Amino acid sequence: RFIAKPCAISLGIQDSGAHRAQPNAVLEKVFTSITKSPDAKRLEGLSKQLDWDVQKIQRWFRHRRNQDKPTTLRKFCESMWRFTFYLSIFFYGLRFLWTAPWFWDTRQCWYNYPFQPLTSRLYYYYILELAFYWSLMFSQFTDIKRKDFLIMFVHHLATIGLITFSYMNNMVRVGTLVLCLHDASDFLLEAAKLANYAKYQRVCDAFFMLFGVVFIVTRLGIYPFWILNTTLFESWELIGPYPSWWLFNGLLVTLQVLHIIWSYLIIRTASKALVRGKVSKDDRSDVESSSEEEDVTSNSTKGVLSTSSNGSNRLNGHVAGGQWTGE
Repeated sequence: RFIAKPCAISLGIQDSGAHRAQPNAVLEKVFTSITKSPDAKRLEGLSKQLDWDVQKIQRWFRHRRNQDKPTTLRKFCESMWRFTFYLSIFFYGLRFLWTAPWFWDTRQCWYNYPFQPLTSRLYYYYILELAFYWSLMFSQFTDIKRKDFLIMFVHHLATIGLITFSYMNNMVRVGTLVLCLHDASDFLLEAAKLANYAKYQRVCDAFFMLFGVVFIVTRLGIYPFWILNTTLFESWELIGPYPSWWLFNGLLVTLQVLHIIWSYLIIRTASKALVRGKVSKDDRSDVESSSEEEDVTSNSTKGVLSTSSNGSNRLNGHVAGGQWTGE
């Protein structure tokens, strides 16, 4: 409200919504009580009842649906908040881990386990991450409603479960590595969204391509050969299969499967962008076209970026289902 909104306005993003539909009691009742997208049969009936042509009624429903969708300004503010957190927490974690012995030698994660001290810096790092994901889960009910609402809700629950599980079992050393690794790409995706909303297309394309490179390097390279290597093999060698070993590694391996799926979607998005010459817009909540001709154009160039981050985990808002997804 006090930082993101003035920034958006200075970039020329206006706080104006979509074209409002003409007031009509009959169509409003159908929209609120029956369906927001009437089929051909219902359109014909409404056409006869109101003495309107079908295209005019279709246009009314299109405008009415757009009224409930968020403005670009609101989406910009939400992405700027997430960008600020992801960037801050990534550099906080990187600075903290730079002096941690287990950052350079992952075997240090398991020496003297589970009797390892919990320092104040490590504690705050964990609590900040956990608090943020709790806030994301609750704010989903008040923030912009996305098509992937249920997926991201489950995703946030799983993230909270993993962070809490590792904290309770004092696996915080390896947990900090996982958190920092996932934060490395999240702020780049939010930066691409910000540039997209501000209509800086080349900047958007550059940030998205950088996000794709960092995501694939960290999730398909560093994560399996650095994180999974220490949790699967080094931990087995140094402390043996402790009671929660199977569950912990099962969750981390499942996360790797998600990384592979998301990486495929990112690569597909990048290749389409190269063919088109640009990365398309976020189509989870954008305004619909106002005419049939615009619909055809929109459908042929509709964006395939998705969002989530926030990871996750943890692609909070990340690539899923070929759309902008959190994160």
